[in-house]
Amino acid sequence: MKYIVILGDGMADEAIPALGGKTPIQVADTPYMDKLAAMGCCGQLETVPEGFQPGSEIANMSLLGYDVRSAFEGRGSLEAASMGVKILPGEMAMRCNIICIEHGLIKNHSAGHISNEEAGELIRFLDAKMGSDTVKFHEGISYRHLLVIKGGNKFLNCTPPHDVPGTPFKDVMIEALIPEAQATADELNRLIIRSQELLADHPVNLKRIATGKDPANSIWPWSPGYKPMMKTLMQQFPKIKTGSVISAVDLIKGIGIYAGLESIDVVGATGLYNTNYEGKAEAAIAQLRKKDFVFLHLEASDEAGHEGDVDLKIRTIEFLDKRIVGPIFEAVKNWDESVTMAVLPDHPTYCRTRTHVREAVPFLIYKPGITPDAVKVYDEFSVLQGSYGSLKDDEFIKALFE
Repeated sequence: MKYIVILGDGMADEAIPALGGKTPIQVADTPYMDKLAAMGCCGQLETVPEGFQPGSEIANMSLLGYDVRSAFEGRGSLEAASMGVKILPGEMAMRCNIICIEHGLIKNHSAGHISNEEAGELIRFLDAKMGSDTVKFHEGISYRHLLVIKGGNKFLNCTPPHDVPGTPFKDVMIEALIPEAQATADELNRLIIRSQELLADHPVNLKRIATGKDPANSIWPWSPGYKPMMKTLMQQFPKIKTGSVISAVDLIKGIGIYAGLESIDVVGATGLYNTNYEGKAEAAIAQLRKKDFVFLHLEASDEAGHEGDVDLKIRTIEFLDKRIVGPIFEAVKNWDESVTMAVLPDHPTYCRTRTHVREAVPFLIYKPGITPDAVKVYDEFSVLQGSYGSLKDDEFIKALFE
């Protein structure tokens, strides 16, 4: 048996009045997800344990069976693994967004989805101006970058910028949770303010403003941590000998690397609605021919939710169905070695609030020969009738592999 998890990041939502009280998944035309739900079994999964914020780092680690209470060490250290940056003892890593601030308010978390080339130039500039023996900026993709601080204390209260659009940035700056972390908090807040001074009239931003685009005029560090200690999936589930992760997002790649999965890059994969869906599907099929397990991640629905764009979110869900789920199912359905397929989001991202929320997500698992349950279509409410009921912690991944 081979296994694939297809994850539509942030795909779940709430009932939206403009959609007649339906969710984007309910409105979207998703014949393949509905077909797999009807042939398989469904349920709900709590991906965010009590006491944790509903970030993708927590949700994805949790659904892969990790106890985040002991294994999670911040988003930055996970992304560092994908970027090839080694986190040494005594170093603290943080995700470092480049964001847009307008009139003192956080306008968006992505500087208008700044290009890799523009963002790279800005990060290299900031590292030249603000980097030191103890502070280092590492270039990532689009708005997602890495900040490493030697001697940093991780006990900080940091607000993810995608959770607070429209909020005065000064109201959500970094705070120390313990007295020993105060120096780290002060240094990070100094870097934020200094970055705003340096980026205000940078040529990249002047050009973006002239062409009507949002300037990338501030850094925003968050999710601090040290190097995590994680067992691989192969150590936890001996039946899985090999596996791959396919994503355009460093966070997901990093989780996969720590989980013992090979990270597969796909040309044209962007993490947005215009990603190379066909290339990702082809890569997943190719990896399934060679590996026991594939974790295929699509970011587009989450980004649409953060933008509050309901119509775009519906389209990204339909793209996932027709350009990912469908081609993979059609390719593997007659293989000599059976393939178990699961589809789910990691967390809901509400278009109304433009943020992640801590609610259970709908999932389907199709195994050739499985006795179907009563669910006939896939959405947030239909799965309540599913035979898996409500799962949490490592129960989903165990159900997948059992």
